[in-house]
Amino acid sequence: MTTEACITKEAQGLSFFEKYLSAWIALSIIAGIVLGKIAPGVAQYLDSLAIFVGEAPVVSIPIAVCLFFMMYPIMVKIDFGEVLMAGKNIKPVGLTLFVNWAVKPFTMYAISLFFLGTLFYNFIGPEAVDHVKMPLGLNLAVGGTYGVGQVVLVNGVKMLQVPLWRSYLAGCILLGIAPCTAMVLVWGSLARGNDGHTLVMVAINSLAMLFLFGPLGGFLLGIGRLPVPWQALVLSIGIYVALPLVAGYISRRLIIKARGEAWFKEKFLHVLTPFTITALLITLVLLFSFKGDVILSNPLTILWIAIPLFIQTNLIFWLAYGLAKLMKLDYKDAAPSAMIGASNHFEVAIATSIMLYGLSSGAALATVVGVLIEVPLMLMLVKICLKTDHWFS
Repeated sequence: MTTEACITKEAQGLSFFEKYLSAWIALSIIAGIVLGKIAPGVAQYLDSLAIFVGEAPVVSIPIAVCLFFMMYPIMVKIDFGEVLMAGKNIKPVGLTLFVNWAVKPFTMYAISLFFLGTLFYNFIGPEAVDHVKMPLGLNLAVGGTYGVGQVVLVNGVKMLQVPLWRSYLAGCILLGIAPCTAMVLVWGSLARGNDGHTLVMVAINSLAMLFLFGPLGGFLLGIGRLPVPWQALVLSIGIYVALPLVAGYISRRLIIKARGEAWFKEKFLHVLTPFTITALLITLVLLFSFKGDVILSNPLTILWIAIPLFIQTNLIFWLAYGLAKLMKLDYKDAAPSAMIGASNHFEVAIATSIMLYGLSSGAALATVVGVLIEVPLMLMLVKICLKTDHWFS
């Protein structure tokens, strides 16, 4: 499978922004907490800039703009012509799809439920609650119930009051059903894997999310007794996946037609690289300006969420890597198959959690923890791949 046709220079190593992503994330967390202390109204005002359906704020405009600039640079890199060639590599593609959609969402749910709802239950607090958005189209009276949530008034706005640990669980679920991120192009390349296979799976997973993200999310949130805003789930896929996907596909074709493929790769994509990280960091500042008090009062909150995410990532990696060995795949296909399964599409998870439950929700915080541990954890898995490539010889 040809790789040069669709891989950019950025996929050959970590750019300046990507190399120090953990540091930028830490600085964004600090900046958000400081902002929340000295100017708490700023984030609240920005979150109020939303598209409303009835009286419900459905789409946060600042977050939608940020996410578009997170997602567009990913989508514009995809050469969908490669997807048509995926049939020539059916074994690694089949393995990745199986792990991503038939295994990963359910192991994420089970592991998060055990740790957050049992092992860490008393640490999080049996009485700790979170206030999340009312589901789109739902107009219950104050005191009414929906799932495990109870309708309460918060600053004059109807909200659902849910157990805090279940809100964290919702964020973990959204991470579990969002496979493959922009960074997976970097992880696969650093592990010296098949770049063509990685790009094919980015494209296929982007398309699969259009059809599977909503149903899987609704099902797992439902059995977790959490609010399931179906309309908002569908809308989030349209805004956060379909829109940048279509924009990337159309603009890629137009730019290559007008300026040529070499200019597209060497000039256009190079300029776009910082946009994804910058938009992500702005979103994190907003999130932590709301959640700063929670973190300062209970700094172990990050740890309670990070532990199940760490275990889940390692489990999925070793499952995919082991199955690749059993299927007698080449190392160049085995490494990216395991990387794609292990990584999360945290951009979509963050945006969806904000749309469904609100910027200040525990669900949004849980998706941010996914970002926090992604870089060091995936770099560790890259090193494991490089040291075990002889397993597949």
